[in-house]
Amino acid sequence: MNRRKFLIGSAGFAAATMTAYELDWLTQLKKEYPNVLMLIIDDLNDWIGPLAGHPNTKTPNIDRLANMGTVFTNAHAPAPLCGPSRASIMTGLAPSSTGIYGHIHDKDIKNANDKASQSIFLSEYFRKHGYYTAAVGKVFHERVAPDSFDTYGGRTAGFGPYPQSRMKWHDPRTNTDWGAFPDTDQQMPDYESAQWLAKQLAMDYDKPFFMVGGFLRPHVPWHVPQKWFDMHPVEELELPAYFKNDLDDVPEIATQVSELPMMPTTEWAIESGEWKNMVQAYLASISFVDSCVGTVLDALEKSEYADNTAIVLWGDHGYQLGEKGKFAKMALWERATRTPLIIKPPKSSGGQVSNRPVSLLDLYPTLIKMCGLPENPLNQGQDLSPLLNNPDAQWEHAAVTTYGPNNHAVKTERYRYIRYEDGSEELYDHENDKNEWHNVAEADEYKNVKARLSAFLPKENASWSAASYYTGNPYFSDLTERSLTKSK
Repeated sequence: MNRRKFLIGSAGFAAATMTAYELDWLTQLKKEYPNVLMLIIDDLNDWIGPLAGHPNTKTPNIDRLANMGTVFTNAHAPAPLCGPSRASIMTGLAPSSTGIYGHIHDKDIKNANDKASQSIFLSEYFRKHGYYTAAVGKVFHERVAPDSFDTYGGRTAGFGPYPQSRMKWHDPRTNTDWGAFPDTDQQMPDYESAQWLAKQLAMDYDKPFFMVGGFLRPHVPWHVPQKWFDMHPVEELELPAYFKNDLDDVPEIATQVSELPMMPTTEWAIESGEWKNMVQAYLASISFVDSCVGTVLDALEKSEYADNTAIVLWGDHGYQLGEKGKFAKMALWERATRTPLIIKPPKSSGGQVSNRPVSLLDLYPTLIKMCGLPENPLNQGQDLSPLLNNPDAQWEHAAVTTYGPNNHAVKTERYRYIRYEDGSEELYDHENDKNEWHNVAEADEYKNVKARLSAFLPKENASWSAASYYTGNPYFSDLTERSLTKSK
């Protein structure tokens, strides 16, 4: 077995030169503090077995993890876009505090504004408290922020591999495309990431570890080898619920914010006959990445760390596969914000389910509490420990998703309330309308509901940071340009 020796904190003494007392303390550190294995899956919505988001999904390895931990069925992203969502999770600060509403280069996160500059990345916090930190793949928006991990296994640029020419969708402004490619799993970056993590878990460490794997699929393009497509025969697939006039009752700003001119529309998918093929490709991509998760779980189970490692799996936001007329994230509706969150504490072995509304912003305070580390007073999320102990515990919080300054969605167990910067509103009653087809914001009987949900809206709405950018539609292009002009 490979063996590594690491320095503890800032003492600067190699383990070989430590006194017997110091070596004993090091051993106790390794025993007393649990390890953390965190798996991040890009663009994964609720189409996994534990969330039953699609009847044809096949995710045996994620299902296995779910049977060992707590599945949060009502978990939502801080933002419906990779860059701001991941920056929020890793800093422990909401987009409305940092001004990171669009994408941002990893190196620029702490330059976003004063609040962001004070943040300590989640991985840094573990390292400052004696942990060895390692990562591979896409953890932040691009790779990892500079000096945020002790060891980084890298990431292949882009979301390939790519065929020589596009298969289905030819708009160069998006990676969106689908079809079987390449020939083998070994050609996929996620396969390499899973193997890297497996090797790391086979090593011997003198410190507890915080280890992260960031997988790319099912982010577009939905290219995986043919065998994963074969698992989901097109003729057997069900299509997501779709209502052609769905957006007739939403305010104008809602369509401006969610406009995606480069992406396929549901009407195009219907007319072209490609909708089921797109669903198949997304499901195939999920089954492929599930196999990568399985590789890592198998490696952990075979390692000496199996009984003292917390496992966390999450997606960075949801994804619409035809709902609301779209194939994308980038919206404040349920399909774009809801995402998997599974937490297995180090000593847990039984599965449970919590329907309480939670945010991925809650991960930071939860993990450090679980590992016995001191509270970070800058964290804005909620510690989920009460729900890990009792999934039905009283919970007075809501999940908030932000997409641009002063555009927020508030999700509780029953309702989704959206308020935009111009004061426009949407309200959906999930008890009667799980698909969010009927906006009841103007109905008199919901006035008190709106007043109650408004209390969860962020009190702080930071200006769009000049370090952040997103040009996916005219609305966000204008915000990006104005922030740059203002900073000059």
